Formats: sequence, C-alpha cells, structure tokens
Amino acid sequence: MASDPILPLGVGYGLILGLGFLFAIFMILITWCLKRYNYELQTSEMFTTAGHSLKSGLVASSVVSTWTWAATLLQSSGVAYRYGVSGPFWYAAGATVQIILFATLAIELKRRAPNAHTFLEVVKARYGAVTHAVFIVFCCFTNILVTTMLLTGGAAVVEHLTGAPTAATVFLFPLGVVIYTLFGGIKATFITDYFNALVILIIIFIFAFTAYATNNILGSPGAVYDILSEISKERPLAGNAEGSYLTMRSQGGAEFFVINIVGNFGTVFLDNSYYNKAISASPVDALPGYIMGGISWFAVPWLTATTMGLAGLALERYDVWPTWPDRMPDADVTAGLVLPNTAVALLGKGGAVATLLLAFMAIMSTYSSQLIAISSICTYDIYKTYINTAATGKQLMRINYIGMTIFALFMAGFSTAMYYIGISMGYLYLLMGVIISSAVIPATLTLTWAGQSWAAATFAPILGLICSLIGWLVTTRVTYGELSVATTGSNTPMLVGNVVALLSPLVFVPILTFLPPFKPQKYDWQSMLEIRKADDDEIADAAHVDLEVVSGGSCDPTEAEPSVSALDEKANLDKAAKIARYLCVGLTLAFLILWPMPLYGTGYVFSKSFFTGWVVVGILWLFVSCGMVVFLPIIESRSTIIRTTRAMCSDLLGLGRKRAVEVTHGRSMGGDVTPPEGEYMEKMTEKK
Repeated sequence: MASDPILPLGVGYGLILGLGFLFAIFMILITWCLKRYNYELQTSEMFTTAGHSLKSGLVASSVVSTWTWAATLLQSSGVAYRYGVSGPFWYAAGATVQIILFATLAIELKRRAPNAHTFLEVVKARYGAVTHAVFIVFCCFTNILVTTMLLTGGAAVVEHLTGAPTAATVFLFPLGVVIYTLFGGIKATFITDYFNALVILIIIFIFAFTAYATNNILGSPGAVYDILSEISKERPLAGNAEGSYLTMRSQGGAEFFVINIVGNFGTVFLDNSYYNKAISASPVDALPGYIMGGISWFAVPWLTATTMGLAGLALERYDVWPTWPDRMPDADVTAGLVLPNTAVALLGKGGAVATLLLAFMAIMSTYSSQLIAISSICTYDIYKTYINTAATGKQLMRINYIGMTIFALFMAGFSTAMYYIGISMGYLYLLMGVIISSAVIPATLTLTWAGQSWAAATFAPILGLICSLIGWLVTTRVTYGELSVATTGSNTPMLVGNVVALLSPLVFVPILTFLPPFKPQKYDWQSMLEIRKADDDEIADAAHVDLEVVSGGSCDPTEAEPSVSALDEKANLDKAAKIARYLCVGLTLAFLILWPMPLYGTGYVFSKSFFTGWVVVGILWLFVSCGMVVFLPIIESRSTIIRTTRAMCSDLLGLGRKRAVEVTHGRSMGGDVTPPEGEYMEKMTEKK
C-alpha cells in the first residue's frame, strides 16, 4: 500500500528552486571574488580546465562528490535491502576500483597530452575523424545515461516524500545548477563539490549514529543483528548461505557485483567529466587526488547502505515503517525508495528533509560535472574541430553556454519520457554497461598502448555494442519467453549483456590489430603533444590582462628548449605513472579478492561481534574520508583563503581596491611579490 507524502508539496518546490538558486548566488559571489582578488579570468581555458592548478584535496573531494550519484545512495540501499550485508560491499567495491584504476589513465593523459581539454581530443589526434566520431557517440551516451539516472532517481525521491510531480522536478531542478555552472565553469563545480561532499558526509553520520546508537527500536549494531537473524529464520533468502541476510555469499549479490563493476567501468572511463578533473589537477596532484578520492568514496555507499538498507529490513516489521504492515513493492525498491522510507522510519519528518537534502547534494554535483563534460565536447570536439577551427576564446565560451543550455533542456525532456514509459533509475543503472562498456578497453589502450590499430579503435566498440545488445535480448527471450521492462531488467540478462560488452573487445582488438590486412599502429605520441590551448587573447585584451604573465609563461610542450620546470614536471609524471600502476593493482586486488573472497568462499555467516566490528570499521572509515575530502582541501588552500579573506576585509573597510590587491598578494605581510605575480600586480596598478 503506497503511503501519502510525508512533507507538504511546497517543501518539494522550495527545495528544488530555493536551494538551487541559493547555490547559484553563492557560486556567482565566489566567482566574482576570484576575479576581483585573484584575477582569475573566466576564459575558455579556465572554464574547462581551471588553469591545470587544482590541489589533491580538492580533486579528492570532487571525485567523492561527483561519484556520489543519487544511485550511489539509493541503489546501494536497495541492494542491501534485497541481498543483505553483502550488497553494500559489492556496490562499494564494484565502483571504487574504477576510480583507483582511472588514476593511471589520469597520469597518462597528463603525460601524453598536457594541453588537452577532453579525452576525445586525444582520440582525434591519434586516430582521426572517424574514430573521433565513434567515441563522441559513446561519451555522449554515457553523459545522457548518467544524467537520466540522476534526474529520475532524484525526482522519484522528491515525488515520494512531497508529492511534487516528476515532470516538474526534472525541469525545475537543474535551473540553479545550470546558472552557477554557466558563471563559474569547472572551478565552480569543484568548489560546490566540496560543500556537497561535506553535507553528504554529515547526513550519512546522522543516519548511522541514529540507527546504531540512539534509535528506540534499533539503537545498536547488536539489535539490528538480532532482528536480521530472526528475519532470516522467518523467510530465508534464496541464494544466500543458510538463507541469511548476514553473509557475503549471496548469488543475487554476486550477480549484481559483476553487473556493477562492468557498468561502472563505462561510466568512469567514458565520462568526460573525470578526464576534465584529471586535466584540471596540477601534475603532482592528479594521482594522489584520484587515489584518495577512490578510497574516501568507498565508505560512502558501504556505510550508507549497511545502515539504511539493513535498518529498512529491520524496521519494516514495526508501525514506524511508511508502508506497514506491507513490505515495499519491488518497483519501489528498484526506483530507489528504500533509503527515504528508512529515513522516515528513523527520524520522521526530519529524516524526510535529510533525504531530500542528501538527494539534492548528490544530484547537483554530478549534474554540474555532466554539464561541463558535454559543453566541452560541444566546444572543443565538435565546434572547434569541425565547424570553426580558428575559433577565438570568446566564441568558444559562447558555444560552452549554448551546449550546456541545450543539454539541460534535452535531458529534462528525455528524463520525463523515461519516467512515463516506466524506465526507472535502477533499470538504467543495470543497463548502462550494456550500452557503453564496449568502448572501455579501446579507450584505455588509446592512452596506454602504441600498437592499437585504427580499425581496432574504431570498430571494436561498435561490434562490442552489437554483441552486448544481442546477448542481453536473446538471454531475456530464452530465459523468460518475452521481452518487457520487467524481464529485460532482470539480473541474468543484464549480467550477460554487461559482461559481453566489456570483454568482447578483448577478442575484436587483437583481430583488428594483428590479423591481415590489419597491422599494429607504431604510434609515437607526438600528435597528442601538439594539442594546443584555446586562443583567449581576445578575452584577455578586453580585461587588460596578460595571460602569459598570469600563467607564468608558456607551457607549450612542443617548444624546442623546454624549461627546467617542464623537465621536472615530466620526471614527476613519469615517476607518478610507475607508482600508479603498482598502487592501483594492489588496491584493486585488496578490494576485489583479498577482502571479500575468503568471506564469500567460506559462506561465513556473521556473528554478532563480527557484524558490530563491520559497522564500526565503516564509521571509522568515513571519519578518515572526512579528513581527506573535508579538512585536507582547507589545509592545502589555507594561505589563499587567508590572503583573500584579508583582501575582502580591507575592501569592506574602505581601504580601496589597490590595498586589497596588495594584501591578497602578500605585501601587507612584509614580503616582496615574486615574478610573475609581482609583474602582474605592477601592470594592474599602473592601469588603475
């Protein structure tokens, strides 16, 4: 029996519009402050790459925030509700290794193409227009699927808790996000990612401590354990060891794990937003940023689902459960409504508000990243490559704005269509790997193997997609006798389609590279190095700024006599590449083999003390995540924060713009300003 909305309709609209515009105003203010006190021009380069200057802490925070989709919180809680304690771990581990492995690609991208704006530019530089077009399609599919999951999942939560129609939510929700992204570009995304991660972690702590420490019905891991043990005896879970919800051996959980790990390879390795973040990081911060981001993120779905999914199983036996005395319909579980129902059962209306805020933060950060990803593709891979090769910075900025706006409108309409034909977030989450993962291996080899041929890079993704669709639909027909949303969305067909998509290029790439008439490419990586930055001189002239002075000189990697700093940078990146390979392999083995497989293989059913320790480790891990994504960015940026704050205070006290500039750049602290900053400041004061 469906429950009535727990919150008034006005709360839903207030959250959709109010918080979005609040963040928009906040980011417009931040952007203005950066322009006034740090002289950060919003050029096309800054809009897309943030000047290649971001620190590891902010990169880690952005990775955590961006990778925390609505699906991260809603889907992970749903698999815990379905499969027990194994579900949260399979979700977290199956989506963490991609971020950690991507650190290797991030380093390779910075080594091979330091001036690139998108991954697709690298594909074009190596293989040409046809392969470029193929990967544009796959990357756009990725952005569309991810954004649709965000909007459909978030809209389902808002409608469930407030009654706000899904169609209204998907059109109104993106307004504030589009506005602040238009003004601030990728740097606005990084800054809001930080605040989103902070709020998300706080709410997860509230849920965890409520369920495992203060709730009247639960109140401890031991109480949750006792109730789950009773449920396992009353209705044993088929496919789980001893029918228990407290074991890692779960057939359904293992099937989901394979689907999850395959699909998430596609949504990381083919999502241009992750390449944008790698490009935006300074050379020494890309590797630690992604490693810390992956490790920190693991605790988010693990603890969230271990708390909300298992607490939901326990609380549905009591009248605090929104659908009591009935269990949740399977369609509601697929739609991601386990977490909101559990939050309401734990905290009443406060839990509903916390869930809305959690969903809002999870959607906003990832949605902003998707906007930047698609706008950079429109700008650099379509407009600048095929329409106007001599585009100025001003023209590129205009295309950024147009591409972002059109994508936002298209996604609102597309997400509404998915809702009305009955395609939910959970269905799309399982389907994404079938659609996009056949391009993962060719994309990876583009940056890591000089021998992959043009034919392999071009046709392996297409052939893999054809095979995955055939495998998915044929398995559905053979297994269930019909094709419908329910049957095609089942685990077995999705498992076949996902695995075929990811692994089929292992067959096609060697055939299309080594067998006659094909042959390996012998690529020298030079064309990637020749990718140039955008021409932002027009914007700089309008603002009376010398970009060479601001940036400290040329960073053209093809200059005949590279500077000492460029040589040092190359040496650091070469060293980071070696470290990345060993570190990524070690962490991947730990998350996928060393930790879970002994528990799975033995069919161990958790004891009460083991389950208590499991929960405590999750809470402690989240504290460590807070250190890396909340406090480290502040520590790394403390000097900039202090200087800018002093400059703002000086400005507010009426000491004038010149004095504010001097305070910002260190003159009030008794030190000389070193070039090129000093030269830049002199130019600015002369102009004034």
